[in-house]
This record gives sequence, C-alpha cells and structure tokens, in this order.
Amino acid sequence: MSPANLHGEEFPLPNGAGIRLLLGDCLKGMAALPDGGVDVVITSPPYNLGIRYSRYDDALPRDRYLEWTEEWALAVRRVLSEAGSLFLNVGGKPTDPWVPFDVAAVFRRHFTLQNTFHWVKSIALDPEDGRADEPLCVGHYKPIQGHRFVNDCHEYIFHFTRTGAVPLDRLAIGVPYQDKSNVTRWASARADRRCRGNTWFIPYETIQSRHRDRPHPATFPTRLPEMCLRLHGRERIRLAMDPFLGLGSTAVACAQLGLSCIGFELDPDYFAIACERVRQAAAPVLPGLR
Repeated sequence: MSPANLHGEEFPLPNGAGIRLLLGDCLKGMAALPDGGVDVVITSPPYNLGIRYSRYDDALPRDRYLEWTEEWALAVRRVLSEAGSLFLNVGGKPTDPWVPFDVAAVFRRHFTLQNTFHWVKSIALDPEDGRADEPLCVGHYKPIQGHRFVNDCHEYIFHFTRTGAVPLDRLAIGVPYQDKSNVTRWASARADRRCRGNTWFIPYETIQSRHRDRPHPATFPTRLPEMCLRLHGRERIRLAMDPFLGLGSTAVACAQLGLSCIGFELDPDYFAIACERVRQAAAPVLPGLR
C-alpha cells in the first residue's frame, strides 16, 4: 500500500532494502500504511516553542498542539509493530520547560515508557574528576543571556513501546569497561562491553555556516538515530520511519546501516536537502545514484 497523493523519492540499497522519502503531511502518509508494518520510529516533532522554521508555524495554542500530538501519536501506534520501538526526541526551553513532559503525558495514554535517555550536547569536566589536567568543555551549546537560567545542554529521548517489554540489543551501543578487572570477574563481561546507560553524549558536528550547513533550526545528528536503530536491534527492523523527516538524519542513518526507511516532510526545501543527504549516503555503495 502506497501513501496516496504524496510526491516521493526512492533510494534502493544493494541489500534489497530501500529508503522512501515523501513530501506531505505525515498523517496522510501514515493513513496509507498497513497496521504493524513499522518496527522502529525515530523522530523529533516540532516542539511548539516558537522556533523559526522555514514555513511551519511553531506557536500553536498549547491545547491545539497537544490535540495534534495525540492525532499523530495514534497514527504511529497503529503502524508500529507489537515489538516495535518509538524513540521520541523532545526538547524544551528554560522559559517553557514543560513541553517534553506534556508531550510524554499524551503518549502515556497509548504507549508504555520503557526508557528515558538524556541526549547530552555539551559537558564540562573538572580536574578533580580525574579525566583532565585542566577544565575541559566538550560539545556545543546555545548560550543563554541573563541571570535566571543556566545553559541548556541536553534534550530528552523517550523510548516508548506498546508493552514495555521489548528486548533491546544493549551491547550494540555498549562501551568498554574502564576497570578491566571486571572482564575477568564476571562471565557476562568477557566481551569487554557494558551497557552504555541512558546518558548519550552526542555533540553536533562543527559547521562553518548555519545557513548552508544546518538550515533546519531543530535537526539532530545522524549518530542519534543510528544509536537508536542499533539499540533496538538491526536484525529485527523490517522498516523504520520518521514522520517529521526534517533534513533526513534518520533516513541517512538507515541508508548507512542498510535498513529500509520511510519518511515524511511537509517543507519542500527541507525535503530536497533530505533527499540529497540520503543520495550522498547511498552513493558510496550505489555510485549510479549521483
């Protein structure tokens, strides 16, 4: 079944998987998808914080915003498989910190919150932490003026599932043990990998021009959806989806991992950039796509 009346671009991958990007409303697009046909959803919807998107009005009355949130939450629930995962990235701002929790409360009506991850964009280490000889700041942050609030250096990633009992491939994004004695102490540690936990340090890549290199005001790095895909378990993903495609980071991650993906985007300018990014991501294995 194909989403009707939506213009699209398709990018086949050599392993038989494929990326399909569609220009149009995700509610219309998801309405044409079969029940339970999507195994992973990774997305970051508009936060309704007055962000300056190219065309979308990000300042709806809060009641209407949450009503719309429930509309697309129900659409996602219908297409998500019984053992599927929804990774929902939502941020707030110091003067309006409740948005992530308001959105999560809507999803609580229809999903189980299985994990909460903290996407850390910037972190500071002091010498007494034992990791640096002098204060070390890593990552990028948006400075805040005034004296009421500290700089906001993280966002939430809510991991929703239908049942709360979806198995995860925790070591797929695991990290080595710092104390190597653990490797010999426990049988489960012999691979020298432990669960990363729920704090993910993923800084933005350094850019020269915001207008040229990151024209979308609220995109996330490709590594974020890549980690979500690996955590869910690549071998259990028939189809991934991003209802709010933006510049296409989820689709790019899927192309790099050889996974099928469908994405929806309302803005034709963002859509064109997403298509080009996926084309470039697929180019090393499919030169003919250039």
